[in-house]
Formats: sequence, C-alpha cells, structure tokens
Amino acid sequence: MTAVVDARGIEMVFRNGEEQTPVLKGVDLRLEPGELVALLGASGSGKSTLLSILGLLLRPSAGRLSLASESVDDLSEARRAEFRNQRLGFVFQFHHLLPDFTAVENVAFPAAAPAGGISAAMRRRARELLARVGLADRMDFRASRLSGGQKQRVAIARALMNRPVLVVADEPTGNLDRASADQVLALMREVNQQDQATFLICTHDDHVARQCGRRVILEDGRIQDPASQGERGSDGLD
Repeated sequence: MTAVVDARGIEMVFRNGEEQTPVLKGVDLRLEPGELVALLGASGSGKSTLLSILGLLLRPSAGRLSLASESVDDLSEARRAEFRNQRLGFVFQFHHLLPDFTAVENVAFPAAAPAGGISAAMRRRARELLARVGLADRMDFRASRLSGGQKQRVAIARALMNRPVLVVADEPTGNLDRASADQVLALMREVNQQDQATFLICTHDDHVARQCGRRVILEDGRIQDPASQGERGSDGLD
C-alpha cells in the first residue's frame, strides 16, 4: 500500500545568529491511506513544526519527505504551493476564516483563489460540503455571524474542498467547549471513515487522542509510536 506520508530522518534546526535550537532530531513517520492518527507531545516538543513541514509550510533542515508517493524535497516554492493547495487540507485551532465572506465563499476559497473566482461547480461543491457538516441553514451567513463550533465545521469543509490526500489538524478542538469539540471530532471521524481521508491531528487532549485509530508521541525530537507495542486508540479501529 502506498503511504500518504513517508518521512524519514526529518530534522529541524532554528537559527538565530550563532545560536542554534534543534527541534526535530530525526523524525520517522509513515501514515497509510485512511488512517486517523493523533500526534501528542509536551508543549514545545515540535508538534506544530512537524505539521508545518508535512504541510509544506516549512522546509526541514535535513531528511526526506514523500507525500502520496511524490518526493517533495526538491520542489520549487511555486510547485510546493500548488501541491499544498491541491492535495493537502488544513484545520487550525483558530479557524482563520475570512469574517466578511459567507460560509460558502470561505469553503470555496482554496479552489477559487488560484482560479481568480468562484465557479458554479466550486459553489456547488462548497454547498455540498457545508450540508454534509450540518450547516445547510448557514451557508450564506457571513463567518462573523457563526458560533465557534460552526466556524470550525466550516474550516473542516474548507479543508476538504480540493479532495486532499492528507488533512493536518493543529489543535482543532483546543478553542472549543467540550460539546462543540466532540461534535467537531465526530465529524472528522465520520469523514475519515466514509472518505478514507487520512488525518493527522495534533492535540494535547487525551480525550481526543483516545478516539483516534493510532497515537504517535513526539518526544525529544523523535517519534515514539505506542502502536508498535500494541497500544491503539479506543474507536474500534484496533
């Protein structure tokens, strides 16, 4: 089976003048199609840095990375941006919606921005996704009029707009109350199971991690995978 993510020996060193701060020290990570994986680790362990590398927002200092069988190490910045837009989806703790745009316009944005506008097909796709995430009655509301949980559901729909091979989510429930967080997590699990979309969810919340199919822990700059010792999530995917 072709891996969605195949990261080998990923290192990241941040430099400030002569000072060097190593954050990632040889990360090996492989994600298969359809996995729902929780990424855990102490604050400052480099989880967001790793997500940024996997999402092609940062280039690592060393290591090799392939996404959906394509080596991305030597891609130009233009090609990385194109790959990121077409094949990756992002969900963040703070939804980063455009407040004066409608839910439909926000969802369509990943497809509309490169094309210079929203086509009828894009608008139709956006409406289908919003209906799927339970916002059929909020499609034409501006983002500023939506609740926190609704905004995050719009963000999930936006992440799926271009049918990505991988969705990376950085603390997607961290800014929500428990009820809203559970709704958002249930939605991601549903999309994962129905579409076989691969999700990597960075979280501090063990309640979230227990509902994922696999947990990996970032510790001392390297990945520790409890699944190799028989420990998996509690969602019936063992």
